Amino acid sequence: MTEAVEKGLKKIGITVSKPVLAILCIIFGILVIIIPDLVGIILGIFLIIEGVLLLTEHLELRKQQPSQQ
Repeated sequence: MTEAVEKGLKKIGITVSKPVLAILCIIFGILVIIIPDLVGIILGIFLIIEGVLLLTEHLELRKQQPSQQ
């Protein structure tokens, strides 16, 4: 999953090293354990970001394909 996040971030111009991404995952995991109400918020943010990245990837692929009309 970290590879998918790293790939998506690179597409929008953000580069994050794997150790930094791992530390962020650990921090978010600890926060979820300490404050269980954050699960919904963190999951919602993740889904929104992933949805935007998937949509932009789809639109970029459609631009690259020659029109077949």
